[in-house]
Amino acid sequence: MFDLEYQLKILPDKPGVYLMKNSLGEIIYVGKAKILKNRVRQYFQKSKNHSEKVKAMVSNIEEFEYIVTDSEMEALILECNLIKKYRPKYNILLKDDKGYPFIKITINEEFPRVFVTRIVAKDGCKYFGPYTDVGAVYETIELIKKIFPIRACKKLIKENSEKVRPCLNYHIGLCKAPCGGCISKNEYRKIVQNIIDLLSGKDKIILADLKKQMEKAAENLEFEKAAILRDKITSIEKITEKQKIITGSFENEDFIDIYTDDKDSCAQIFFLREGKIVGREHFIIQNTSGMEKEDIITDFVKSFYGGTAFIPKSLYVSEIQDEELLEQWLTIKRGSKVWIKIPKKGEKKDTLDLVQKNAKITLEQFKLKLLQDKEIHETALRELADILQLEEIPKRIEAYDISNIQGVDSVGSMVVFENGKSKNSDYRRFKINSVKGANDYESMREILTRRFQHGLDEIKRIQEKSLNLSSGKFCIFPDLILMDGGKGQVNIALQVLKNFNIIIPVCGMVKDNNHNTRGIIYNNNELNIPQNSNVMRLITRIQDEVHRFAISYHRSLRDKRVLHSILEDIPNVGEKRRKELLKKFGSIENIKKATYEELIDTVSIDKKAALSIVDFFKTHK
Repeated sequence: MFDLEYQLKILPDKPGVYLMKNSLGEIIYVGKAKILKNRVRQYFQKSKNHSEKVKAMVSNIEEFEYIVTDSEMEALILECNLIKKYRPKYNILLKDDKGYPFIKITINEEFPRVFVTRIVAKDGCKYFGPYTDVGAVYETIELIKKIFPIRACKKLIKENSEKVRPCLNYHIGLCKAPCGGCISKNEYRKIVQNIIDLLSGKDKIILADLKKQMEKAAENLEFEKAAILRDKITSIEKITEKQKIITGSFENEDFIDIYTDDKDSCAQIFFLREGKIVGREHFIIQNTSGMEKEDIITDFVKSFYGGTAFIPKSLYVSEIQDEELLEQWLTIKRGSKVWIKIPKKGEKKDTLDLVQKNAKITLEQFKLKLLQDKEIHETALRELADILQLEEIPKRIEAYDISNIQGVDSVGSMVVFENGKSKNSDYRRFKINSVKGANDYESMREILTRRFQHGLDEIKRIQEKSLNLSSGKFCIFPDLILMDGGKGQVNIALQVLKNFNIIIPVCGMVKDNNHNTRGIIYNNNELNIPQNSNVMRLITRIQDEVHRFAISYHRSLRDKRVLHSILEDIPNVGEKRRKELLKKFGSIENIKKATYEELIDTVSIDKKAALSIVDFFKTHK
């Protein structure tokens, strides 16, 4: 049995990380402390200074653990890793760590390539980014290919290697064919340097040179050549017009500030690369009432840079805690000195003010959209209650679907909508255990039985401990169940509910011959609902979401199986190396696309293993 008072007494007088847990043993908060004894005790002392979020968190703490570290820096690194691993409810959580795209130039090759990547490695290549607008990055790459005739292939080309027949790109003027010996290494490098200059913001020199060439071609009556040069100038201007110079320096800098109202905050970050804004990003952080601004910015910095590959040289903020400690941590991640600065006046302060203004506008727009969406959702739910003649508005709706391909690996999914909005944290996935083959009815019976059995078991445990129902995963039952299917699926659900002596209305969502949502079945009757009504839009959204969620789960299971079997076939790649490859690259496609240099940079992958991987995928295309 966990003795809170005793655990508080024996807390060590050392740095470390603490993990707060709820009644189900789930980690709901991770924090770091310079002195564990002082920091953890503060949560359990009555204080008017506690924010609303801290009060809510403390009310759900049933136990805690701690990990002692040798230094506060070790505690910070461990805290970031644990937050990323467990994604606790009461920590500031940003988007999934998908990674922003970069433009990579393989300057470590004799004839470099230019392409988009999300993996940044210390491989001697040059990276530009990160960019937040993915579409703009790919558009930029396409424009670069039109302007500069560089290769797009993945061949390993040496200047004195055996010449091969050039591909179509050479004949249409998109490549100088270094593979065929049509250009020297030095001449090719000049083209690559122009690309680097362009992405570095040094476009004026390139534009001036192209304009001279265009004018000379026009004077010599070479109008076709002049037109090609004119188009290149237009393309370069199109690339550079996306970026606004706001600073005279050419460093990599990020500007971060927040705007807070009486309840929530918006963190805004501007990315400056080579003196130009290349993108911006915002994050809505809810329930920050009572939190100090410096605390929010500090947590944001840890969360954001704990999950991004690129660290700028300078970081500008309006205020922050643990400035020196965070500088040290970012310096370790970057591999060179990082500065956190708080500008008081001048150009940097003006930029930071601009960031905060944008954060204010974004938060206000977010709140306005929330109000508009809330009104639309409430209207849809009222209409749905009227159509089904329900006594109360169905605030919580659960929808179910089954997915299989030719009867293989049936899986079930449950999505939840509360007050008309999807609640991703309550989504559940079920791998079918007791049903063989493509039997959707029995598969649905299994997942519904498991869902409500879990719920009843959880209610019993919570009642025995006199806890709040909100601490459970399955114990909150829906006001309405929607089945992705017709009468058969509805009847299965009603049978399961009857076995548990639970009364919940059940509807079926049916589609037309074009797989579009047609309407709902209730009490064995298909109800006529106007296609453009709010309630039909809600039902369509729910049906699309539960189907998407089921398909994504099925696909992930298939991908894992394929990944496992393919990697096992590669010589010199054992279980440890397979894990390292999956850990670094994430998917089989990324491993396939990885260069020899990227593979060799992976932990436990030596030259022999890297060559085996490259050769294997060359022969198994």
